[in-house]
Amino acid sequence: MDFDKLILQRESVRKYTDKDISRDSIIKCVEAARLTPSAHNSQPWTFVIVDDKQLVSQVAACTVNKIVKFNKFVKDAKAIAAIVMEKTHFAMIGSNKTDENYNFIDMGAAAEHFCLQAADLGIGTCILGYYDEKKVKSLLNVPGNKRVGLLISMGYSPFESVREKKRKPLNEMCTFNSYMQVKNEEK
Repeated sequence: MDFDKLILQRESVRKYTDKDISRDSIIKCVEAARLTPSAHNSQPWTFVIVDDKQLVSQVAACTVNKIVKFNKFVKDAKAIAAIVMEKTHFAMIGSNKTDENYNFIDMGAAAEHFCLQAADLGIGTCILGYYDEKKVKSLLNVPGNKRVGLLISMGYSPFESVREKKRKPLNEMCTFNSYMQVKNEEK
């Protein structure tokens, strides 16, 4: 698929079919994430792939609670990728000067590489920021001093086409050479 089509194809998929995902396809997604550039080439991530049906169900249960129900679709995922943030030394040198934690930025970039490869393979994904991290860490045997930075649910979408993207027009989110407050004029 060419890149322009891939960008249109990539969306957060929140409904999945019963079709299983092959490990080969999942490995291709992890390989795409592995090749992601990172600050000082620190590669501050470990991907834990959950494809055991019972464990997928248990991790999915960690993404909802009595109040937060918007992740209930995760119960139908065929696999879940947990991205564990690894400690780095080199990237932190730069982050002390700029007050940025590059590990989060790098992890987000790796997650998107993972999701773009999945979209190219016809696999739907959704990056999840809400989950009970303590329970997920326990289920996946992640050491207590590590962070599970993101989860990515995976499955095949039942929809034949992607949703129309509702995004700000370019002139409302991009300026050249100087920041200018962009006004949202009512039409």
